[in-house]
Amino acid sequence: MASTPIMSGLNTPAMPAHWRDFLALTKPRVMTLVVFTGLCGLLAAPGHIHPVLAFTAILCIALGAGAAATLNQWWEADIDAKMKRTANRPLPAGRMDRQSALHFGVGLSVFSVILLGMATNWFAAIVLAVSILFYVFIYTIWLKPRTAQNIVIGGAAGAFPPVIGWAAVTGDVSALPVALFLLIFFWTPPHFWALALFVKTDYAAAGIPMLPVVSGEVATRRQIWLYTAIMAVAALVPVLLRLTGLVYGVTALAGTALFAVFAFQVYRRRESDPARMAPERRLFKYSILYLFLLFGAVVVDRWVLA
Repeated sequence: MASTPIMSGLNTPAMPAHWRDFLALTKPRVMTLVVFTGLCGLLAAPGHIHPVLAFTAILCIALGAGAAATLNQWWEADIDAKMKRTANRPLPAGRMDRQSALHFGVGLSVFSVILLGMATNWFAAIVLAVSILFYVFIYTIWLKPRTAQNIVIGGAAGAFPPVIGWAAVTGDVSALPVALFLLIFFWTPPHFWALALFVKTDYAAAGIPMLPVVSGEVATRRQIWLYTAIMAVAALVPVLLRLTGLVYGVTALAGTALFAVFAFQVYRRRESDPARMAPERRLFKYSILYLFLLFGAVVVDRWVLA
Protein backbone atom coordinates (compact mmCIF):
# COMPACT_ATOMS: atom_id res chain seq x y z
CA MET A 1 0.00 0.00 0.00
CA ALA A 2 1.24 3.48 -0.81
CA SER A 3 2.12 5.66 2.13
CA THR A 4 0.33 8.97 2.51
CA PRO A 5 1.57 12.07 4.25
CA ILE A 6 -1.90 13.01 5.56
CA MET A 7 -3.12 10.50 8.14
CA SER A 8 -0.22 9.73 10.41
CA GLY A 9 0.23 8.64 14.00
CA LEU A 10 3.59 10.31 14.21
CA ASN A 11 4.06 12.75 17.03
CA THR A 12 4.60 16.39 16.18
CA PRO A 13 7.70 17.68 17.98
CA ALA A 14 7.17 20.50 20.45
CA MET A 15 10.51 22.11 19.70
CA PRO A 16 11.97 23.14 16.32
CA ALA A 17 14.05 20.43 14.68
CA HIS A 18 17.79 20.48 15.23
CA TRP A 19 20.04 21.21 12.25
CA ARG A 20 21.39 17.66 12.58
CA ASP A 21 17.91 16.33 11.84
CA PHE A 22 17.73 18.33 8.62
CA LEU A 23 21.15 16.97 7.69
CA ALA A 24 20.00 13.43 8.49
CA LEU A 25 17.09 13.84 6.07
CA THR A 26 19.58 14.21 3.21
CA LYS A 27 21.15 10.79 3.95
CA PRO A 28 24.75 12.07 3.88
CA ARG A 29 26.27 8.57 3.88
CA VAL A 30 24.34 7.59 0.77
CA MET A 31 25.12 10.97 -0.76
CA THR A 32 28.85 10.21 -0.65
CA LEU A 33 28.62 7.72 -3.50
CA VAL A 34 26.26 9.96 -5.44
CA VAL A 35 28.65 12.90 -5.18
CA PHE A 36 31.64 10.76 -6.09
CA THR A 37 30.06 9.37 -9.27
CA GLY A 38 28.94 12.87 -10.22
CA LEU A 39 32.44 14.20 -9.64
CA CYS A 40 33.94 11.41 -11.76
CA GLY A 41 31.53 12.21 -14.58
CA LEU A 42 32.61 15.85 -14.38
CA LEU A 43 36.34 15.05 -14.30
CA ALA A 44 36.10 12.54 -17.14
CA ALA A 45 34.28 14.99 -19.43
CA PRO A 46 36.26 16.64 -22.24
CA GLY A 47 36.74 20.37 -22.10
CA HIS A 48 37.37 22.75 -19.22
CA ILE A 49 35.26 24.11 -16.40
CA HIS A 50 36.35 26.72 -13.89
CA PRO A 51 37.09 25.14 -10.48
CA VAL A 52 34.51 27.34 -8.75
CA LEU A 53 31.84 26.28 -11.24
CA ALA A 54 32.92 22.66 -10.93
CA PHE A 55 32.54 22.87 -7.15
CA THR A 56 29.12 24.48 -7.61
CA ALA A 57 28.03 21.70 -9.96
CA ILE A 58 29.01 19.00 -7.47
CA LEU A 59 27.34 20.95 -4.67
CA CYS A 60 24.13 21.05 -6.71
CA ILE A 61 24.30 17.28 -7.32
CA ALA A 62 24.69 16.79 -3.56
CA LEU A 63 21.81 19.16 -2.77
CA GLY A 64 19.61 17.50 -5.38
CA ALA A 65 20.34 14.05 -3.94
CA GLY A 66 19.64 15.37 -0.46
CA ALA A 67 16.38 16.88 -1.64
CA ALA A 68 15.25 13.58 -3.15
CA ALA A 69 16.16 11.71 0.05
CA THR A 70 14.27 14.27 2.14
CA LEU A 71 11.12 13.99 0.04
CA ASN A 72 11.42 10.21 0.14
CA GLN A 73 11.41 10.30 3.96
CA TRP A 74 8.59 12.83 4.01
CA TRP A 75 6.40 10.48 1.99
CA GLU A 76 7.45 7.30 3.79
CA ALA A 77 7.50 8.54 7.40
CA ASP A 78 4.77 6.13 8.48
CA ILE A 79 6.56 3.24 6.75
CA ASP A 80 9.90 4.16 8.32
CA ALA A 81 8.24 4.05 11.74
CA LYS A 82 7.51 0.34 11.24
CA MET A 83 11.09 -0.67 10.42
CA LYS A 84 13.84 -1.04 13.01
CA ARG A 85 16.62 0.35 10.81
CA THR A 86 14.65 3.52 9.98
CA ALA A 87 12.55 4.10 13.10
CA ASN A 88 15.05 6.58 14.52
CA ARG A 89 14.99 8.89 11.51
CA PRO A 90 13.85 12.44 12.33
CA LEU A 91 10.24 12.05 11.16
CA PRO A 92 9.24 8.67 12.61
CA ALA A 93 11.14 9.49 15.81
CA GLY A 94 9.04 12.65 16.20
CA ARG A 95 11.94 15.10 16.11
CA MET A 96 10.51 16.98 13.14
CA ASP A 97 7.09 17.59 11.64
CA ARG A 98 6.31 16.54 8.08
CA GLN A 99 5.58 20.04 6.84
CA SER A 100 9.10 21.16 7.72
CA ALA A 101 10.56 18.18 5.87
CA LEU A 102 8.38 18.87 2.84
CA HIS A 103 9.37 22.53 2.68
CA PHE A 104 13.02 21.64 3.15
CA GLY A 105 12.94 19.02 0.39
CA VAL A 106 11.11 21.20 -2.12
CA GLY A 107 13.33 24.18 -1.31
CA LEU A 108 16.51 22.16 -1.81
CA SER A 109 15.18 20.77 -5.09
CA VAL A 110 14.34 24.15 -6.57
CA PHE A 111 17.52 25.78 -5.32
CA SER A 112 19.83 23.04 -6.63
CA VAL A 113 18.26 23.00 -10.09
CA ILE A 114 18.24 26.78 -10.52
CA LEU A 115 21.78 27.18 -9.18
CA LEU A 116 23.11 24.46 -11.48
CA GLY A 117 21.41 26.03 -14.49
CA MET A 118 22.80 29.46 -13.72
CA ALA A 119 26.31 28.22 -12.86
CA THR A 120 26.79 25.76 -15.74
CA ASN A 121 24.02 25.15 -18.27
CA TRP A 122 20.31 24.42 -18.32
CA PHE A 123 20.68 21.00 -19.92
CA ALA A 124 22.54 19.75 -16.83
CA ALA A 125 19.91 21.43 -14.64
CA ILE A 126 17.10 19.66 -16.48
CA VAL A 127 18.79 16.29 -16.03
CA LEU A 128 19.15 17.03 -12.31
CA ALA A 129 15.46 17.96 -12.11
CA VAL A 130 14.49 14.76 -13.92
CA SER A 131 16.58 12.68 -11.50
CA ILE A 132 14.86 14.24 -8.47
CA LEU A 133 11.37 13.88 -9.93
CA PHE A 134 12.08 10.30 -11.02
CA TYR A 135 13.22 9.28 -7.54
CA VAL A 136 10.30 10.92 -5.78
CA PHE A 137 7.38 10.22 -8.10
CA ILE A 138 8.38 7.15 -10.12
CA TYR A 139 10.33 5.20 -7.50
CA THR A 140 9.09 6.37 -4.09
CA ILE A 141 5.42 7.04 -4.76
CA TRP A 142 4.61 4.73 -7.67
CA LEU A 143 6.97 1.74 -7.90
CA LYS A 144 8.20 1.01 -4.38
CA PRO A 145 4.84 0.25 -2.76
CA ARG A 146 3.45 -1.62 -5.78
CA THR A 147 5.98 -4.00 -7.34
CA ALA A 148 8.84 -6.26 -6.33
CA GLN A 149 10.73 -4.94 -9.35
CA ASN A 150 10.72 -1.43 -7.86
CA ILE A 151 14.47 -1.20 -7.49
CA VAL A 152 15.13 -2.40 -11.06
CA ILE A 153 13.33 0.51 -12.68
CA GLY A 154 13.70 2.92 -9.79
CA GLY A 155 17.45 2.37 -9.77
CA ALA A 156 17.70 4.71 -12.73
CA ALA A 157 17.35 7.62 -10.30
CA GLY A 158 20.71 6.84 -8.74
CA ALA A 159 22.39 6.46 -12.14
CA PHE A 160 22.01 10.12 -13.16
CA PRO A 161 24.92 11.78 -11.26
CA PRO A 162 27.74 10.96 -13.73
CA VAL A 163 25.50 12.17 -16.55
CA ILE A 164 24.84 15.42 -14.69
CA GLY A 165 28.54 15.91 -13.95
CA TRP A 166 29.43 15.32 -17.60
CA ALA A 167 26.66 17.60 -18.85
CA ALA A 168 27.78 20.38 -16.48
CA VAL A 169 31.04 20.55 -18.44
CA THR A 170 29.92 19.78 -21.98
CA GLY A 171 26.27 20.78 -22.11
CA ASP A 172 25.41 17.44 -23.72
CA VAL A 173 25.64 13.67 -23.27
CA SER A 174 27.80 11.20 -25.19
CA ALA A 175 28.61 7.49 -25.09
CA LEU A 176 30.74 7.36 -21.94
CA PRO A 177 28.25 8.96 -19.51
CA VAL A 178 25.53 6.73 -20.98
CA ALA A 179 27.76 3.69 -20.34
CA LEU A 180 28.35 4.85 -16.76
CA PHE A 181 24.61 5.36 -16.32
CA LEU A 182 23.99 1.77 -17.42
CA LEU A 183 26.70 0.46 -15.11
CA ILE A 184 25.00 2.00 -12.07
CA PHE A 185 21.57 0.98 -13.35
CA PHE A 186 22.49 -2.72 -13.53
CA TRP A 187 24.62 -2.54 -10.38
CA THR A 188 21.69 -1.36 -8.29
CA PRO A 189 19.61 -4.59 -8.14
CA PRO A 190 22.36 -6.90 -6.80
CA HIS A 191 23.55 -4.14 -4.48
CA PHE A 192 20.12 -3.41 -3.04
CA TRP A 193 18.76 -6.96 -2.99
CA ALA A 194 21.80 -8.07 -0.99
CA LEU A 195 20.70 -5.54 1.62
CA ALA A 196 17.06 -6.57 1.29
CA LEU A 197 17.92 -10.19 2.09
CA PHE A 198 19.12 -9.40 5.59
CA VAL A 199 16.50 -6.75 6.39
CA LYS A 200 13.53 -8.46 4.74
CA THR A 201 11.66 -8.73 8.05
CA ASP A 202 11.65 -4.93 8.20
CA TYR A 203 10.18 -4.67 4.71
CA ALA A 204 7.61 -7.36 5.50
CA ALA A 205 6.54 -5.53 8.67
CA ALA A 206 6.13 -2.30 6.71
CA GLY A 207 4.23 -3.93 3.85
CA ILE A 208 6.83 -3.05 1.21
CA PRO A 209 6.88 -5.64 -1.61
CA MET A 210 10.63 -6.07 -1.88
CA LEU A 211 11.69 -9.11 -3.86
CA PRO A 212 12.70 -11.30 -0.87
CA VAL A 213 9.32 -10.63 0.75
CA VAL A 214 7.22 -11.29 -2.35
CA SER A 215 9.18 -13.99 -4.21
CA GLY A 216 11.33 -15.48 -1.45
CA GLU A 217 15.04 -15.78 -0.88
CA VAL A 218 15.78 -18.37 -3.57
CA ALA A 219 14.31 -16.22 -6.31
CA THR A 220 16.11 -13.16 -4.96
CA ARG A 221 19.46 -14.93 -4.92
CA ARG A 222 18.85 -16.05 -8.50
CA GLN A 223 18.04 -12.48 -9.55
CA ILE A 224 21.18 -11.18 -7.84
CA TRP A 225 23.26 -13.63 -9.86
CA LEU A 226 21.42 -12.75 -13.09
CA TYR A 227 21.86 -9.00 -12.68
CA THR A 228 25.48 -9.46 -11.69
CA ALA A 229 26.05 -11.09 -15.08
CA ILE A 230 24.32 -8.21 -16.85
CA MET A 231 26.26 -5.70 -14.77
CA ALA A 232 29.52 -7.42 -15.72
CA VAL A 233 28.77 -6.80 -19.38
CA ALA A 234 27.87 -3.17 -18.65
CA ALA A 235 31.14 -2.73 -16.75
CA LEU A 236 33.11 -3.84 -19.81
CA VAL A 237 31.22 -1.70 -22.32
CA PRO A 238 33.51 1.34 -21.85
CA VAL A 239 36.50 -0.89 -22.65
CA LEU A 240 34.86 -2.63 -25.60
CA LEU A 241 33.88 0.73 -27.10
CA ARG A 242 37.37 2.11 -26.38
CA LEU A 243 35.96 4.88 -24.23
CA THR A 244 38.45 4.12 -21.46
CA GLY A 245 41.99 2.78 -21.26
CA LEU A 246 44.07 0.13 -19.58
CA VAL A 247 43.62 1.28 -15.98
CA TYR A 248 39.85 1.07 -16.17
CA GLY A 249 40.00 -2.19 -18.13
CA VAL A 250 42.14 -3.96 -15.53
CA THR A 251 40.12 -2.51 -12.64
CA ALA A 252 36.83 -3.52 -14.25
CA LEU A 253 37.99 -7.07 -14.96
CA ALA A 254 39.45 -7.69 -11.51
CA GLY A 255 36.75 -5.83 -9.60
CA THR A 256 33.89 -7.46 -11.47
CA ALA A 257 35.43 -10.92 -11.06
CA LEU A 258 35.49 -10.45 -7.28
CA PHE A 259 31.94 -9.07 -7.37
CA ALA A 260 30.88 -12.23 -9.24
CA VAL A 261 32.55 -14.44 -6.63
CA PHE A 262 30.64 -12.74 -3.82
CA ALA A 263 27.39 -12.82 -5.81
CA PHE A 264 27.83 -16.54 -6.49
CA GLN A 265 28.34 -17.18 -2.78
CA VAL A 266 25.03 -15.43 -2.16
CA TYR A 267 23.35 -17.34 -4.99
CA ARG A 268 24.32 -20.80 -3.77
CA ARG A 269 23.24 -20.23 -0.15
CA ARG A 270 19.87 -21.40 1.09
CA GLU A 271 20.22 -20.07 4.63
CA SER A 272 17.29 -17.99 5.86
CA ASP A 273 18.61 -17.02 9.30
CA PRO A 274 19.08 -13.19 9.29
CA ALA A 275 21.85 -13.55 11.89
CA ARG A 276 23.92 -15.66 9.48
CA MET A 277 23.88 -13.50 6.38
CA ALA A 278 27.64 -12.97 6.10
CA PRO A 279 27.82 -13.45 2.28
CA GLU A 280 24.95 -11.02 1.74
CA ARG A 281 26.52 -8.39 3.97
CA ARG A 282 29.89 -8.91 2.29
CA LEU A 283 28.38 -8.46 -1.17
CA PHE A 284 26.51 -5.33 -0.08
CA LYS A 285 29.61 -3.71 1.42
CA TYR A 286 31.87 -4.70 -1.46
CA SER A 287 29.39 -3.44 -4.04
CA ILE A 288 29.87 0.09 -2.69
CA LEU A 289 33.66 -0.19 -2.86
CA TYR A 290 33.32 -1.67 -6.35
CA LEU A 291 31.60 1.42 -7.71
CA PHE A 292 34.15 3.71 -6.10
CA LEU A 293 36.97 1.72 -7.71
CA LEU A 294 35.51 1.65 -11.21
CA PHE A 295 34.59 5.31 -11.30
CA GLY A 296 37.94 6.27 -9.87
CA ALA A 297 39.59 4.26 -12.63
CA VAL A 298 37.60 6.18 -15.24
CA VAL A 299 39.06 9.43 -13.96
CA VAL A 300 42.60 8.03 -13.92
CA ASP A 301 42.22 6.90 -17.52
CA ARG A 302 40.58 10.04 -18.82
CA TRP A 303 42.32 12.72 -16.79
CA VAL A 304 45.45 11.72 -14.87
CA LEU A 305 46.97 9.64 -17.68
CA ALA A 306 45.70 11.80 -20.56
